[in-house]
Formats: sequence, structure tokens, C-alpha cells
Amino acid sequence: MKFRYTILYVSNVVQSLNFFEKAFGFTTKMLHESSEYGEMDTGSTILAFASRKSMQELGKSASIPDPKKPAFEIALETDNVAAGVEKAITAGAKLQREPEKMPWGQTIAYVSDPNGFLIEICTPI
Repeated sequence: MKFRYTILYVSNVVQSLNFFEKAFGFTTKMLHESSEYGEMDTGSTILAFASRKSMQELGKSASIPDPKKPAFEIALETDNVAAGVEKAITAGAKLQREPEKMPWGQTIAYVSDPNGFLIEICTPI
């Protein structure tokens, strides 16, 4: 088995794809003709988006994320955390935690995307 993808439930799939392109430089791999599902090319793992509307039609009741009470986070690795944070904020992210060097040597920061998902931007460990 291998970890294939993560799906985030969002209000607007196209807006989410556009945000992740501008904020993090990912490219859209696929957008379903309904615009209710899309995937980003992020490297070896796919980041996918499905609309909350389509999940309701499948009998799922997706919750709305809250960056102050996250159920999980996405971590994106870069050599320049400050530049990554600035690019994300320019694209519409909200700063949740300024870049900070941790005792173990890694620099981390947190932003949230326009849907409220918590995103860690960090250096390699």
C-alpha cells in the first residue's frame, strides 16, 4: 500500500485550486467537469479538493475547519519559511503563527487557507 492522496472538503473547489497555485506554486493536475472535485500536483502525493455540496449528496456531512481548533494540518517544506509565509499571505492566507526556530533546529510557521485549513510551513528536519 502507499499513501495516495488527501481530500479537503471546501466550499469552492476552483477557488481552492487557484489559492494553492498562487500561495504554494502547485499546479492543477485535474478538475472534474462539474467543478466539484479537483487535484493538485504536489510531488509524490496528491492534494485533492471536493465540494461540501458533493459530499452532502453522498451522505457525508463535512465540517467547516477552524484553524484555532484544527483536526489536522498540512505541512509544506521549504528552505525559506519567511518567504513561503509571505507568498501565502499575499495569495490570501491568514497568518496563524510567525516563523520561529524550534529547539530541534527546524523553523516553522502556520497560516490558514481561505477555507480555514491549518497549514504548517517548515524547513526540513
